[in-house]
Amino acid sequence: MTTDRIPDVTGGDAGANGPSLSVEVELKFDVGESTPLPDWSALPGVARVGEPELRHLDATYLDSDDLALAHSGYAVRHRTGGPDEGWHIKGPRGADGGRVELHWPISPVDEIPDAVADAVSKIASASDFAPIARIRNSRNAFALQDERGGLVAEFVDDHVTATDERSGTQRSWREWEFELGPAAPASDEARAALLSAAEAAVHAAGGRAAASDSKLARTLGA
Repeated sequence: MTTDRIPDVTGGDAGANGPSLSVEVELKFDVGESTPLPDWSALPGVARVGEPELRHLDATYLDSDDLALAHSGYAVRHRTGGPDEGWHIKGPRGADGGRVELHWPISPVDEIPDAVADAVSKIASASDFAPIARIRNSRNAFALQDERGGLVAEFVDDHVTATDERSGTQRSWREWEFELGPAAPASDEARAALLSAAEAAVHAAGGRAAASDSKLARTLGA
């Protein structure tokens, strides 16, 4: 999992004096309301599963009327709740499945930080932004740890209520995410084995591959 594939919109400041940066490598699954949680005991490198941590997340996504950011594979959001609340820019998903995410501290949703506006100015002007979606999420997060307590992956069980702010359409669903952590295997082969084992555990529990690539896309009916 590398962090050198930074989107052009960052202006080259990410990871230095600019926003914090992470590379999100995850699997997403659709599940029913009564689907039991997966059994993670067979996952390679996972020695223990932490107790669930409940997080109440409330995210507003912003874009121009013509959805210039979305059509380019980017998303700008303001989110409260959870350990990474604040402003986020997500970039397009790469060939390796990873997606670069930039993070700035929280501020009022109607006060877009200059740094966020500047970061996406090559795609769209922040002066044209308006809310396109609001996504509220009741999340239970589980830390999957190795023998030393390192975070191999985080598994989250999400109950989502989302509103398309343009049409007023509301949708609700349950989904799971399995995201690699800093203690995930370094080699491509070992990482692939871990992700394959996670898929097998989810399928055994009754989950299935997500029909939509992101919560935002699903909210907008894509």
